[in-house]
Amino acid sequence: MVTIETIIGMKKTGEKIACLTAYDYPLAKILDEAGMDIILVGDSAANVFAGERTTLPITMEEMLYHTKVVCHAVKNAFVVADMPFLSYQTSVADAVRNAGRFLKIGAAAVKLEGAAPIVEAIKRLVDLGIPVMGHVGLTPQSIHAIGGYKLQGTTEQEAQKIMHDAEMLEAAGCFSVVLEKIPAQLAQRITEKLSIPTIGIGAGVHCDGQILVVHDILGLFQDFLPKYVKRYAHLGETISNAVKQYYDDVKKGAYPGKEHSF
Repeated sequence: MVTIETIIGMKKTGEKIACLTAYDYPLAKILDEAGMDIILVGDSAANVFAGERTTLPITMEEMLYHTKVVCHAVKNAFVVADMPFLSYQTSVADAVRNAGRFLKIGAAAVKLEGAAPIVEAIKRLVDLGIPVMGHVGLTPQSIHAIGGYKLQGTTEQEAQKIMHDAEMLEAAGCFSVVLEKIPAQLAQRITEKLSIPTIGIGAGVHCDGQILVVHDILGLFQDFLPKYVKRYAHLGETISNAVKQYYDDVKKGAYPGKEHSF
C-alpha cells in the first residue's frame, strides 16, 4: 500500500510518481489495479463529470460522494481528495471540519489550492495528523482572479512568487505540491529546491511526478484538449460506436437474440 513515506521516498530515489484523477468506482478500480501511486479525487469532476465550465460549482457533498466511491475501489493507491471552493478558505475551523470528513470516508490526504491565505489552515491540518498536498501555479479555484486558464510564472516576478509559495507550503508541512501550467524551467527550479515531491500538470519533465485527468487521457472528455495532455485512447469514439450499434440492433429487432432471453 502506498503511503506518504512511499511518496517522499520516491523523490529521494528518483523514481517518478504516477498520478491520475478518478471520480467513480469502475475507473478507480482500474487505476488502482494498474499500479497508480496516487489517485486524486479532483474537483475537476465539476468539468469532466458534471459539465460545468469551472471547478467552482462543485460542493462538499458532491466531492464527498465521489471520494467515497473511489475509496471503495482502491486497495493500494494513495487517495487524495480535492477540497472544493469555500470548504477551507473561510476559516481554519471550516478547513479542519471539512478535511476531517474526507478522511472519515477513506481518503488518505486532502489537496488545497494556494499559499499565503491558507497557510494557517494547512499548519493546523498537519498538526492534527491530516496530510496535505499543496497546489500552486495555475489554481483553477482562482480562475476569475488570474484571468483564465493561461500559463503562469512567465515573468521573473511571477516565477519568484510561485517559488516562494511552494517553499511556504513545504514549510507549512505539505507532503507534496502540485505545479500546474508553469514553464518547465521554473518547475525544475522548484523541484530542485524543495525536499518534498512536486507533481506536475503542464509543468514539464523535471517534476518528481505527473498527474492528468483520466477522462482526458482516455478520450472520454472531448470538449477541449489541453496542450500538455497526451491522449492514450479514444474511448469516446469507441463508446459512441457501441451505442450506435446497440440502437440499430434494437430498431432492427436484432437485439435481444435467443441467447439473451430466458
